[in-house]
Amino acid sequence: QVQLVESGGGLVQAGGSLRLSCAASGRTFRGYTMGWFRQAPGKGREFVAATGFSGITRLYADSVKGRFTISRDNSETAVYLQMNSLKPEDTAVYHCAQAPRGVGASIFSAAYDDWGQGTQVTVSS
Repeated sequence: QVQLVESGGGLVQAGGSLRLSCAASGRTFRGYTMGWFRQAPGKGREFVAATGFSGITRLYADSVKGRFTISRDNSETAVYLQMNSLKPEDTAVYHCAQAPRGVGASIFSAAYDDWGQGTQVTVSS
């Protein structure tokens, strides 16, 4: 089981930007679909973005499309979520997730079997 570690969260004013990072202990993400999900207080886990195992397919939730970008670094050792034009409703704990090898990009949390502990993002109005 891989250990995923997120970083980059924090407090930002509405309209600001943050970049979240996700790293895996001991291996690369090459060949794995990676996703970002978030969970706000009192709400269920919500899909944010995913990049397929080939690195070509990218999926986004409608609520973040045009504002957030998911990417991998060239060495496939980190996955990023660039968040621009942040809104108070983006406030949540953001989790990085990895699907089993060969599973394509998915908006469903059940497709992912490894999860990080999360990083808090707070957007003030």
